[in-house]
Parts: sequence; structure tokens; C-alpha cells
Amino acid sequence: MLFALREMTYRRGGRVILPALTVALEEGMTALVGPSGAGKSTLLRLLNRLADPDSGTIHYRGRDLRDYDVLELRREIALVPQLPALLPGSVAENVSYGPRLCGRQCELNRALALAGLDSTFAERSAQQLSVGEQQRVMLARALALEPAVLLLDEPTAALDERSRDAVERTLLELHQRVSAAIIVVTHDQGQAHRLGDRVLILDGGRIQPQPQAVSA
Repeated sequence: MLFALREMTYRRGGRVILPALTVALEEGMTALVGPSGAGKSTLLRLLNRLADPDSGTIHYRGRDLRDYDVLELRREIALVPQLPALLPGSVAENVSYGPRLCGRQCELNRALALAGLDSTFAERSAQQLSVGEQQRVMLARALALEPAVLLLDEPTAALDERSRDAVERTLLELHQRVSAAIIVVTHDQGQAHRLGDRVLILDGGRIQPQPQAVSA
């Protein structure tokens, strides 16, 4: 089991966002879908300890999430946020940032290729890319850490239809090429079914599994 959440409650500003949530998240690619404000993005933040629950537990591969060193955990469970947040400088500098902090070499071209970018992007200014290209650089930056789990928060929300389709193809190819488990948050049920080995619906603090095979 990848993640097991038991009676997990999270509050923000006195408001209960996730009330006593119990759910199991498996290996493979899981799509988490639901209306705005349902707590989908919050759940991703809880899974790599950008936030902690007020009560209940989260176990990652059988071990309480709080037992992990938080920085090591975030290298193993990489979160790609909804909006690109790139550092000033080149694409290469952005992608190699995480491995450099860890004292590791970055396989730059491999990370770019997995994110659907060719090597010519390496020396381009990250700030001068399109939103879709920036989103791919964010993905490459996460992949450069070689994470065991990849958390994607609305990876195509800011993209037009053509760019969305291209990113979806990249994610499906990525799912076939890397061993990382992937959890993708989306408000689009069609996208959830296109991407997920399984689809989970979050609404009113409860998740109802809806198994759905990906169709080519």
C-alpha cells in the first residue's frame, strides 16, 4: 500500500477541510477528482508534509509519515504545484537545483526528455517560456530528484486544449517509463479517466473509489 490515511482530519482557519478521512492510495497512477474546494490540493500537501493533519494518521508504505525526516521525505515524494514557480535563470539551473542541494549529479537531458522537452531547452531562460513549457520544466525539476512518488496538482489547469493534450500524452508515457507512483489532482472527470489506472472522487470529505481503466 502506498498511502493509508485513517480518521485524518485537517482544519484551516477554524474550518474543517478534510473531516475524519479514511482512504487507501495504491501504487500506479491514481487520479483524484472533485469540485473546487473539496480539499484535493490540501490532500497532496499533507502527503509530503507541507501540512500536517490535526488528528488521525497518514502512513506511507507502512510507516507513519511523521517518522520520516521531512526534507528526505519531500525528495522521495515530489510535489508539482498547479502554478509554475520557477527560479530566475536557465532551465538547466532550475532542473538541477534539487539534485545540487542533495549533493547529487543531475541527469539533465533525461529529466527534460521524461517531461517532453528536448535538450535545446537547457540553456533557455525559464522566465521566457510559455506557461505549458514552464509546467514541463516544473515536472522535469521534480523528476530530476528521481522520486518514488510524484504528486501533480492540476498539471493542465492553465493550459489550452492543445497543450493539455500534449501534457496528458507526456504523463501517460511517463507512467510507462518510470517506476514512480503518480497521484494527479484534476477537476476534469474526463482527464481523470484518461490518465488514472484508478479514479477517486473527493467530495464532502469522503473518497469513493471508482475503478476505471485507461483507454488509449
